Amino acid sequence: MRATLMYAAGDVRVETVPDPKIQAPTDAVVRIVLSCVCGSDLWPYKGLDSAVGPLLMGHEFLGVVEETGSAVTSVKPGEVVLAPFLWCDNTCDFCQEGLHNSCRHGGAWGANGVDGGQGEYTRVPHADGTLVKLPVPEDSDLLPGLLTLSDVLCTGYHAAHSARVQPGDTVAVVGDGAVGQGAVISAKKLGAERIILMGRHSDRTDLGRDFGATDVVAERGAEAVARVRDLTGGDGVAKVLECVGTKDAVITAFGIARNGGTISRVGVPQYAEVPFRFPDYWRNITLTGGIAPARAYIERLMPDVLDGTIDPGRVFDRTVTLDDIADGYRAMNDREALKVLVRP
Repeated sequence: MRATLMYAAGDVRVETVPDPKIQAPTDAVVRIVLSCVCGSDLWPYKGLDSAVGPLLMGHEFLGVVEETGSAVTSVKPGEVVLAPFLWCDNTCDFCQEGLHNSCRHGGAWGANGVDGGQGEYTRVPHADGTLVKLPVPEDSDLLPGLLTLSDVLCTGYHAAHSARVQPGDTVAVVGDGAVGQGAVISAKKLGAERIILMGRHSDRTDLGRDFGATDVVAERGAEAVARVRDLTGGDGVAKVLECVGTKDAVITAFGIARNGGTISRVGVPQYAEVPFRFPDYWRNITLTGGIAPARAYIERLMPDVLDGTIDPGRVFDRTVTLDDIADGYRAMNDREALKVLVRP
């Protein structure tokens, strides 16, 4: 089969790799119908050392079950399924607590003999725990929206849920990327009255307004902090959803947080230490968030996608075939695309 490999920074190739096979009774083989490029894929795209590559790429996909192991009971061949960005058994104590990212028997796509998601097929370990059956055909127009449940919508929801966004809250979302869009959708779903989206790309912030943002702050750094504080009577916001992962984004989050507020960070950290400054100690700010347990949220959010309450598939503003995925990476890295959809 064909699959995407990254050899070094900027070096993305589609090559022939061995077809996946059932290796354990709990496995399934899935034919991939849709996958995508994630913002977190851009970090190795910017800086992967050739001594580390090649890496099998992709962790967001949906498809059709082709084959199952003898112990798999929840899905069968021919069914359309979605996978979260980490596979898990959905039965261990951490999974039962809603911490599927800490599953005692789980793991990551594209590592330790498991296929990536940017290919034609993939082997799914612990298929009963990992895969979620979708009640739509493989040609449904809803598939792009459902694909966001693999990662970005659930990650945005994790930011809002971890911050305990409640009806009437004022929320700031730092970052206008796909995860930031998911955070806007989720803050609105949880009842936020005011949502300040911080981003400087008008096409993205316009989409954020469609999703529920009430205000947009295009400034950066100290100017951004001053602007948010001006919008909030000087106090800052009670709930800050940090969806970028850079040191500057976290500093901004601290700067706009209200005393006693909460910062929920879900951007993949690109810094060695949290930039916590001594004066922030006096402000009783709660720092929460982390990697999203997407599997815990898929079935909670899916009904809103199915009935059209939300249309998160709008974050995909470019579609490429697998053969052209390298150009998809380039487009996202160059900010020509918000999020790239990939069709085999």
